[in-house]
Amino acid sequence: MSDTTTLVHEVLLAEPRGFCAGVDRAIEIVERALTKFGAPIYVRHEIVHNTYVVNDLKAKGAIFIEDLAEVPPGATLVFSAHGVSRAVRDEAAARGFQIFDATCPLVTKVHVEVAKLAREGFEFIMIGHKGHPEVEGTMGQLSQGIYLVEEVADVRHVRPRGDKLAVVTQTTLSVDDAAGILAEVKAQFPHVREPKQQDICYATQNRQDAVKVLAPQVDVVVVVGSPTSSNSNRLRELAERLGTDAYMVDAADDLQPGWFDGKPRVGLTAGASAPDILVQQVIARLRALGAVSVRRMHGVEETIHFPLPMGLGDKSMQQVAAERSAPRP
Repeated sequence: MSDTTTLVHEVLLAEPRGFCAGVDRAIEIVERALTKFGAPIYVRHEIVHNTYVVNDLKAKGAIFIEDLAEVPPGATLVFSAHGVSRAVRDEAAARGFQIFDATCPLVTKVHVEVAKLAREGFEFIMIGHKGHPEVEGTMGQLSQGIYLVEEVADVRHVRPRGDKLAVVTQTTLSVDDAAGILAEVKAQFPHVREPKQQDICYATQNRQDAVKVLAPQVDVVVVVGSPTSSNSNRLRELAERLGTDAYMVDAADDLQPGWFDGKPRVGLTAGASAPDILVQQVIARLRALGAVSVRRMHGVEETIHFPLPMGLGDKSMQQVAAERSAPRP
C-alpha cells in the first residue's frame, strides 16, 4: 500500500499530552549541568524513558550508566527522574561525586512518606510493576517491610508482620488498574493507611483522562512513547480497553499505513516523557497519509513547574523565557 493513498482524513490531538513538569525538570538538570560543568555528565539510568531524549543528551555529552563503579572519581552524577534507592544514594555520596537529583518531586513525595511512616512502625504494600526503576527506588527506601503487588491476586499473598500497614503506588500506573488493586487491599486489610493524596501523578491522571475522551471519538489511537515508558504503555492499554485500536510508536517511521485502512479518524497522544518534536513528526507523517484536518481537543491546562536543585540556577528556563518576553514598563 502506497503512502500516497488517502487513508487518514482527520487527526484529533489529546490535550494534555507529552512532557510533564517532572520530565521537563529532569532534562533541564542534565542540560544545565552540561553547560555549567562541561561533558561528560554521568546519569544513573535513562534520565527519562524516551529514546529520542536519551540519544539527544548522549550527543551533548551525557553518559548513562547503571553501575556507579562506571563513574570516575570527582565526576558529576545526576539521578534519573525515576528516583533511586537509599543504597544507591549512600554509595554515590561515599564515592564523593557531585550529585544533582533529578528525581521527580512527586516520586520524592512517596519516598518521604515511606520514610516517615516507617519510623512510626508501618509496613507497606506497594502497587507497581516489578523491575521498573521507580518501583526499585521506592522499595529501596527500606531494607524490609515493603511488599510489591502487581495485580489483584498478589494482594492475598501479602503477610505483614504487624498490624500497621500503609499503601503506596507507582506514580505512572493505570488509574483504573490501581483503583482495582487498592480496593482489594482495603478488602483484605480494612485498616490500611492510604496516602493523603493519591500517588499517581497529575500528569498520568490527566493524560489518561484525555484518552478516555479521545478514544470514543476516533477509529484508532496512536500513542507517541518509547517501549520502556510505563505511562505511555498505560495510554495504549487504556484506549484498547475502551474498544479502540491503539498503537505506540517511538518515532514517525514506526507508523504503519495498514493501521489506518478503513479508519480515517486518528487520535494522537504522547506519554509524559515524549517530546513535542516527535508528535509534530507523527502529524507530518499522518498528513502524508492524507490527513487534511488536525484539531486539538479541549482539555486541562497544566501550569505546574518544579524548582531546580541548588547550584544549577534558581529559575527554570520557562521562567527565564517568560521574563524575557514580558513587556517592559
